[in-house]
Amino acid sequence: MAAANLVIVESPSKARTLAKFLGQDYEVRASMGHVVDLPKSTLGIDVDHDFAPQYAVIPGKEAQVRELRAAARRAGRTLLASDPDREGEAIAWHIAKELQLRQPERIVFHEVTRPAVEAALARPRPIDQRLVDAQQARRVIDRLVGYTLSPLLWRKVRTGLSAGRVQSVAVRLVCDREEEIVGFVPVESWTVDAHLATEDGVLLRARYHGRRQGRETVRHELADEAGARAVEAEVAETPFRVDAIERKATRRNPPAPYITSTLQQDASAQLRLSPKRTMRLAQELYEGVELGDEGPVGLITYMRTDSTRVSDLAAGEARDFVRAEYGPEYVGPGATLRRSKSPVAAQDAHEAIRPTAAARTPDAVAAHLSADQLRLYRLIWQRFIAGRMSAARLDATRVDVVSGPLVFRATGSRLVFDGFLRVLPREPEREETELPALVQGQPLRLLRTEAEQHFTQPPPRYSEATLIREMEERGIGRPSTYAPTVDTIEGRGYVRQVERRLHPTPLGQAVNEALKGQFPDIVDVGFTAQMESRLDAIEEGGSGWVTVVRTWFGPFARNLERAQADMPRVRVAATPVGEPCPRCGADLVVRSGRFGEFVGCSRFPECDFIQGKESRPAPTPTGEACPDCGKPLVERTGRRGPFVGCSGYPACRYVRPRAGDEATSKPDRPAPEPTGEMCPECHRPLVKRRGRFGPFVSCSGYPACRHRPARAAAAAPAPEGAGARPARRVAARTGRGRAGGSRPPRPKDGRPADAG
Repeated sequence: MAAANLVIVESPSKARTLAKFLGQDYEVRASMGHVVDLPKSTLGIDVDHDFAPQYAVIPGKEAQVRELRAAARRAGRTLLASDPDREGEAIAWHIAKELQLRQPERIVFHEVTRPAVEAALARPRPIDQRLVDAQQARRVIDRLVGYTLSPLLWRKVRTGLSAGRVQSVAVRLVCDREEEIVGFVPVESWTVDAHLATEDGVLLRARYHGRRQGRETVRHELADEAGARAVEAEVAETPFRVDAIERKATRRNPPAPYITSTLQQDASAQLRLSPKRTMRLAQELYEGVELGDEGPVGLITYMRTDSTRVSDLAAGEARDFVRAEYGPEYVGPGATLRRSKSPVAAQDAHEAIRPTAAARTPDAVAAHLSADQLRLYRLIWQRFIAGRMSAARLDATRVDVVSGPLVFRATGSRLVFDGFLRVLPREPEREETELPALVQGQPLRLLRTEAEQHFTQPPPRYSEATLIREMEERGIGRPSTYAPTVDTIEGRGYVRQVERRLHPTPLGQAVNEALKGQFPDIVDVGFTAQMESRLDAIEEGGSGWVTVVRTWFGPFARNLERAQADMPRVRVAATPVGEPCPRCGADLVVRSGRFGEFVGCSRFPECDFIQGKESRPAPTPTGEACPDCGKPLVERTGRRGPFVGCSGYPACRYVRPRAGDEATSKPDRPAPEPTGEMCPECHRPLVKRRGRFGPFVSCSGYPACRHRPARAAAAAPAPEGAGARPARRVAARTGRGRAGGSRPPRPKDGRPADAG
């Protein structure tokens, strides 16, 4: 007997956790994320008709859709329970259309627990079209950017590149920071510390602060060594005494609970987890972890959020836990809600990232979690519990010590009550330094002075975590895009990590300069943040999504048309490595190729030395002339063995097997086998061949006829990396003609990534 209710979620693990709560009356199935999307092989957007997206079932998801459709027919009621964000709302909308649900019901819960799920079931709602439209607008703009700029970069820079609305701005941030570092001019300064002692031998260290003028102290910066030595000489002749002591009580308030960006930052800094790894672990904790007899339990709330709000129920549970575990004096009013520095208002649809049960301590679940899951859960649990605790109280002390008119200053603090620090480990650099007990007028003995030279430092290069923080503060991207964006710019070779810091590669700098010159809005930080505001306004009902896209697309299409005609080819700079070429003596340089960076000779193509391929013998003349260009033919050794080629390569690409190799080349490939069928295009026999990727059927008239029956089935868009041949042209039509144009050959790593 079929269940009366069908619940559709995104992932199998979440489905297993829900099935435990819902019982026999519910069938829970997973959609495995999106079931439809824009096609991979074409633009998929009708620019001439209000940018209508042309969605299609994702290849490989056909069986999944059929199963969901059959389950929906059997069930009396279908509930769409995809993730509680814009992407999840769009997934629910697409599923409803594919399953032909007349009145689709949507349920939303931010934690996979029995109370949250039961509350959601009691309050189903229609699909929120504003959320769907906001997601559609982002998807359409990102597709238009990715599928029109990327082919342009293939032609003007190098095959296989991609551009994107968010990723290109992230690359610019890294490149701009590198320019700041290169152009930084350090400024010299000096400090003088006095090491002092009381009559009882208690030690004190004070730093030169300034000079006393009347009752006022004038701050004095030491710009050079001469000034520092003058201070040392002056205090050597004058005794020290305590001039003033100032004490005051201070408070250190607990931090707000995590949002997506702060979790990624702390996981990187404290746990050394990449943002991508952090989000994968958080997804596992959210969807449910097997806890022995309890079965699968969701341990944290939804992990893609920019709100620090906590429900009253969760806050009350946390305070009860703190009261019982640490005492009533540790219960606080709660952390002050964090106000995002982003120019875009935080979306308050979600709670902050928190444990689903305050009493479920890390130690209680340690036996059921992997090492990284436990470390991340502990980080989230400690941050949330600390946020419900009282502030730490400290006594801060400032002591001014004088030697004649010279004033030296020492500061310190003493922890009076640890408060939230009882749970949250203290940062080493914030450990309190307590000053000795002193009285005003007390004489001090100078043990020695210590003068030290300093230089101002350039701004540090971004780490993955600090780049995400910068993106958040500037309003670039959203919680769901931070980690994928950083992963994309590293994967594309635009930046590389050196000692956990992001350095722009020559390729990244070349692409950034090209886009800055031709598409300044695309890589402009302020413009991108404003676009995020316009996209958010769609969700609030303030703008129609077609209007937002049309307003943006007009100037973009004009820039694209101009760039296709005027943009020069961009040469990727080669970086010297400081070593000579062992073959010709010229400089070795780092270059970017189709398969990543490599070290080769700067005289290429005259010298084709590549580091790591030194074992290949030098080309040997054959005494023959190239039949194409007349230059001498040489025998070379390539990846598949010896061959004869033109010495004029790469200008001339003539190649042939060596004499005597023709009959023995590729002996493992059998001769073509007739299939008994005829080619529908040229009426020659079809034959079965074996290629690099296995057997296939093609026309026996190849290369004159390139018909392959297998391509008919591949006309539908293929999933990322599946190897389907893209359409020859991708264009966005405007009233003045095509804004796109001929597409270059497909790169080895697949389609250009959408922006976002």
